[in-house]
Amino acid sequence: MTRISPFLMQVVGVGVAVAVLMLVFFPGLLRDPQPRVEVLQSDRATPLALGEGPVSYADAVDQATPAVVNISTRKTVVQRSHPFLDDPVFRQFFGDRFDAPQRRTQTSLGSGVIISPQGYILTNNHVIEGADEIEAMLADGRNLPAQVVGTDPETDLAVLRIDSGEGPLPSIVVGDSRHLRVGDVVLAIGNPFGVGQTVTQGIVSATGRNRLGINTYEDFIQTDAAINPGNSGGALVNAHGELVGVNTAIFTRSGGSQGIGFAIPVDLARDVMTQIIEQGAVVRGWLGIEVQEITPQLARSFGLENNRGILIAGVLGTGPAARAGIRPGDVFTHIDGDRINDAQDALNFIARKEPGETLRIRGLRDGEPFESRAEVGKRPTARR
Repeated sequence: MTRISPFLMQVVGVGVAVAVLMLVFFPGLLRDPQPRVEVLQSDRATPLALGEGPVSYADAVDQATPAVVNISTRKTVVQRSHPFLDDPVFRQFFGDRFDAPQRRTQTSLGSGVIISPQGYILTNNHVIEGADEIEAMLADGRNLPAQVVGTDPETDLAVLRIDSGEGPLPSIVVGDSRHLRVGDVVLAIGNPFGVGQTVTQGIVSATGRNRLGINTYEDFIQTDAAINPGNSGGALVNAHGELVGVNTAIFTRSGGSQGIGFAIPVDLARDVMTQIIEQGAVVRGWLGIEVQEITPQLARSFGLENNRGILIAGVLGTGPAARAGIRPGDVFTHIDGDRINDAQDALNFIARKEPGETLRIRGLRDGEPFESRAEVGKRPTARR
């Protein structure tokens, strides 16, 4: 042992020296290669109570506006010079001498929110879709090129990244959209009609809005804060200046705001953003079923006490539901012990599950109760 001890001490000493050298000269080897997004999370548990509201929202605006950016995009559009070129008589006389396609640059404007000091920006997918060049204009006047990190057309969200080369960027404080109540004061910040950064004020008109036909997955905050074209991708903040939603769409018959605007809750947007940054794509659960709402007439024919539940109208032959023995005509009434209210509720529930998880399904088959277990698969990527 006396002869071995000096040898062991030498080995330990050499190991420590190598570790120090690796740390000094190759620090990247010790870093986690998986990207991680950093956000400033609010620790506020509740919104303002009655009687606590401020006379002015200037402090909230001052806190939020530095992180709201104007998004400008450019894309090259190729088009024929004139519709007469498709006329066979015209082509008979003039041939293809006018057939050269013309290129023009199309520009559009929108908004975005810097949600991380690392330069990650949340905006709408439709704001940047198909763009060849994207530029973000910060509140301090700086124009920075933006790169697309990833998109999720099914929630109409996109993640961009900018780099100022001057350290951390101003980022917004993320609030909690789960505890929003109808009547809470909210402020919409964006770039309507390209006039420049604008703030409008209103209240939460409703939460959990869906089945609007806007996105595949819908869980909107409805607000009467004025939202106009150009506001898309901008911030919806609470009275403390904390981000609670991403402005997305308006209901209008005139092209302008009519007091019905929709925003994606920040909890949903943050989850989508985190998956895009850390995993490269949004992963959703999937069973491979086509569903139909239970009408009162169908409820009576199936012997249901009410029309809560979903009718399985189709089953993909190679999907998880088919492997679990689910058949067209089955009625789902419960998933994992939770009562199903409607088709959208069921699909959202399934989408939130991780591929590989097992769902317990209860319902009716040919008028008789049945139970089944289905392993959740990965939803195929949507094509657009």
